[in-house]
Amino acid sequence: MLCLALPFRLRFSRAITWLVFCALLAPAVTAKTEEFWQNRGGVVTRSNVILERPNLKATEAMPLGAAVWAEDGLTVQLNRRDTLPLRLSPGQITLPALKSINEAADYSGQLNLYDGEFTAQGGGASLRVYVDDRIDALVIEVAGLDPSAEQTARLHLWAPRKPLAMVSNRTGLLAEGWIDDKEAGATKEHFGSLAAITAEAQDVTAEVTDPLTVELRFHPQTNGSFRILVAAPAWNGMGDAAATANQALTETAGLGADEHQQSWHKFWQHADLMRLSSANQEAEYFENLRALYLFTAAAEGRDRYPGSQAGIGDLFSSFKDDHNWGPSAYWHWNIRMQVSANLGAGLSDLNAPYFRLYRENLENLKVWTAKHMPQREGICIPETMRFNGQGWENESWLPKPGLNCGMDSEPYYNARTISTGAEVALWVLDQYEYTGDMEFLRQNYPVVREAVRFLLSYGKQDEAGVFHTEPSNSHESQWDVKDPVTDVAAMHALFPRFVQTATLLKTDGELAQKVGALKLSELPLVSLRAPTLLLPANQMAEDAVIAQSAIPQAPIHNVENNALEPVWPYTLIGDDGPLHALGVRTFEHRPSKNEADWSYDPVQAARLGLADEMRASLLALTKRYQIYPNGMATLTGGSEFYVEQSAILTDALGKALADDYDGLIRIAPAWPASWDADGTVSLRHRNRVTVHMRSGLVAGIELEAGSNGRLKLRNPWPAEAVKLLGMGHEVTLAPSSELEFSVEAGGNYRLLPASKSALHFPPATGEPADRARKLAGRTIGLPR
Repeated sequence: MLCLALPFRLRFSRAITWLVFCALLAPAVTAKTEEFWQNRGGVVTRSNVILERPNLKATEAMPLGAAVWAEDGLTVQLNRRDTLPLRLSPGQITLPALKSINEAADYSGQLNLYDGEFTAQGGGASLRVYVDDRIDALVIEVAGLDPSAEQTARLHLWAPRKPLAMVSNRTGLLAEGWIDDKEAGATKEHFGSLAAITAEAQDVTAEVTDPLTVELRFHPQTNGSFRILVAAPAWNGMGDAAATANQALTETAGLGADEHQQSWHKFWQHADLMRLSSANQEAEYFENLRALYLFTAAAEGRDRYPGSQAGIGDLFSSFKDDHNWGPSAYWHWNIRMQVSANLGAGLSDLNAPYFRLYRENLENLKVWTAKHMPQREGICIPETMRFNGQGWENESWLPKPGLNCGMDSEPYYNARTISTGAEVALWVLDQYEYTGDMEFLRQNYPVVREAVRFLLSYGKQDEAGVFHTEPSNSHESQWDVKDPVTDVAAMHALFPRFVQTATLLKTDGELAQKVGALKLSELPLVSLRAPTLLLPANQMAEDAVIAQSAIPQAPIHNVENNALEPVWPYTLIGDDGPLHALGVRTFEHRPSKNEADWSYDPVQAARLGLADEMRASLLALTKRYQIYPNGMATLTGGSEFYVEQSAILTDALGKALADDYDGLIRIAPAWPASWDADGTVSLRHRNRVTVHMRSGLVAGIELEAGSNGRLKLRNPWPAEAVKLLGMGHEVTLAPSSELEFSVEAGGNYRLLPASKSALHFPPATGEPADRARKLAGRTIGLPR
């Protein structure tokens, strides 16, 4: 019970007083955190994307599990994750008659995040588009048109595609098959795309108008309405395309008009929400980007493998079959931020495709490692890994495919990046710590073990018994150096946790003993005054910063701040502790500041407790890269929507509001003083906190305990006694820099300064967005 919890720094006399007080406790009413978020729809719709004018360009498409924009009346591009290896689109749909909506003086449109649909209206007509990803169906509902006017709907592809175009009764379809046999590492498997279209209307006919196009002709129902049904089911190019399409369309026709809304409402019921505000509206803008990230993460996170393969929102492409990066491979550097953001937002289930990618390829990775890293054990996970576990980079701009995880490659960006496996292993352990899912841990533990075995077999001990890795890449920045900081940090983070995990699972005792006995090299250090490697004992020196590797003068090939990897993702340095000053100096003197849309500057600033730097970095990255009105970013200056920037923003906001990486819950460790907030963050061990910030101060904390035990929480009011309400009781905790108290799984607790009589915040509400948002020359939505 709560009254048995003693503040861990109380002297004995105070402890006796505490226990007497517990015996006299009177019940105190405390509401559940969920009561604050009871109007989730109102909060989420604050972030709707508002179109004050039609989104006529492909670059203005809205993400809906497809891309939706107003070109040619209405255009929708269908996309799937499994049309490999090139991720070819099943096709685009156009409805020319909807130009009347776009041309109306009273046009308005929006992407409604809570309901999961795109709507538009104008001139007395209306449009609603939604996706049901359970059956890979798209529905377009139109009302208010002249029932006597003939309508057309086209499904088409483009050169050099070569689909089979055919009609069956009132249905048109495009089907195409191919074999994965062109790229390095090809599987020889059959893949394909299939799309079918029909209409619920009057006088429906279908015809093939050219080898790339099928067209429907019809009249609306007598009330001026009709529905277009589109199915794009899984298809490997073999079998009866018409039968597969007709079955998918039958399921689509059976969809209830609001089933998709119920699915989205259920999703938002479990997501951790934030409601932010600031005088200059920047906090609201970032709240909007965060909500859009959660929306897109849900849309692309429910398949076999991750929806994003290079930080790109492939599922939302409006650019036909154009891809900036070889679409058959996953770039770990560009998807790891999504894993972290999902954990902090209470959406750990969206990480299942990420873990499946590596778990299902375990045997393939063993074969790859044995072939390309001879005489090494375990698995070297390629930083850029094909969907079948091959370490090839098949880029059109390379003279020949790049090789990852290979001693048989010349020096190259990721030829000998060997820390990726360790990081995947650490995300496995993090996912377990957040969820407590023992079955998940058992399923994915082999990946952890084999990553450890590889590192042990790759490194060598010097005469003093210190373990080193060489030659090895500091990710893409330095090639074939000694003790890259990525390796050193990864092993310092992973090895102790591997020993704990092996002990927990009662397995691999000999391996755990060997790992535990290793003497690892320390983080490489360099002086700010000269590129001279410093001894580990100099980490407290005022001129010391973390180096990329033990060869700091080696050439730099990318704009990465790898010296900050010990801060995040490896959590060796936080906002306090003996290495904090070293981490801050390294951040302040990082060579690349906000240099790419995947820049981890905001997350690392938040982890270090640097509120102003976190805010400034979010602003700089948004201003530089978030060029699209759907909230997504660019990296290369045009074509393709990148989701990685909004994922980093989401992760940074969560860590700035609440963080727990070493057993101590930190409240608002890096929250900007000019932002107010009500926000929930998921933490390790299934704990969740809702933090209320007002005028730069913590106004109150609501805690949902994930398990029985004792929690340690850094006191946001260290000079005051703290009132703790929960489980029907009220307790006053003595002033202390850290608080420690017992909790029960499922229990709801509130913390506030003892000077306050109660913690009361009215349930969160929100007015739906009614105009496009603007910030620093960027917009979410389209202003008139």
